[in-house]
Amino acid sequence: MADTVIIADKIGSATSPLALSRSLNVVGTSVAPRAGDVVAVRVLTDNATYNMLELPTGRLAKVNPGDVLVGVLGRRRALKGFVGDVPATIAVGDELHLLNLGGVIGSCSGHHSSLNDAIKVEVIGLACNDRGVIRNIADVALPRRDTLGATAPLIVIAGACMNSGKTYAATEIIQLATRAGLRVAAAKLSGIACLRDTLNMADHGAIATASFLDCGLPSTVDAGDLAPVAKTIIGRLNESAPDLIVIELGDGILGGYSVESVFEDSEFRDATAALIFCASDYVGAWGGIELFRRRGIAVDLIAGSVTDSKMGEDYIQNEFGVPAANARRNGTKLFEIVRARVGSVPEAVATG
Repeated sequence: MADTVIIADKIGSATSPLALSRSLNVVGTSVAPRAGDVVAVRVLTDNATYNMLELPTGRLAKVNPGDVLVGVLGRRRALKGFVGDVPATIAVGDELHLLNLGGVIGSCSGHHSSLNDAIKVEVIGLACNDRGVIRNIADVALPRRDTLGATAPLIVIAGACMNSGKTYAATEIIQLATRAGLRVAAAKLSGIACLRDTLNMADHGAIATASFLDCGLPSTVDAGDLAPVAKTIIGRLNESAPDLIVIELGDGILGGYSVESVFEDSEFRDATAALIFCASDYVGAWGGIELFRRRGIAVDLIAGSVTDSKMGEDYIQNEFGVPAANARRNGTKLFEIVRARVGSVPEAVATG
């Protein structure tokens, strides 16, 4: 049975699949905590640069010392953020850290130099049902799919690292495809749990969205093979009968989020109508093209901040022989290249 009942001040969006109430039964210890376990904590410290929590509504709330927060245990490997892990054991009074905006909580072992120390939190307990079984977001995960089957064409957006322009490119494609009369679904396939990107996709016209969070993963760190996650998400999105599915791969194709594993799957590769790679500089763009070439995969388009100037766009096209387009300056060109790869897609409506 549950040890006690707590009332949360704020609930992180990483718990959103469970639709939790603020009143929760909790137990005090776990000798084998898992990623995705729901944990209640009390905030101990502040952080002037990273002190917001995304709620299940998508709204942001300020995190204050003394707040009782509910999040999920998880891992993070952010090149420009925090690095952390699920602790080996957990008990009331243990000190952990808030690892991301969505409420993923773990033991922080490092952070980018632009950030202050991660917010420190004290464990109150692990949320449980009335039988004392610890609740985990995997309890309500979508049924796993190991085969893809028939699917709408996939537009896959990968990048050199976080903050390379992937979400901006994805939302521009979604918006222009929607204006062209297409039904577009969208997904975030890798990264760490946060609703911000999928909500942004919906705001730009996506008729349905999903992410690895719907598969019971607080992040894709150490996820191993992401292909079943991809197929599960794509299968769910195909239920909305889209004409296109836009997939953003969070973080970079190298790193700790298992991004590269999805390209090992032949079904996923065969369903990909266009592969867009986002980078911030020439070396990153060249590296993406080369890494995919070694896998026998051609990059169809370079986007991201490397194309923010016309010089960057021209250099990539002339020196690397790959089309380039900037989502901010000329989203129509970006979409037209995608349209040409997919085929039989209506002409884009100009943004003016």
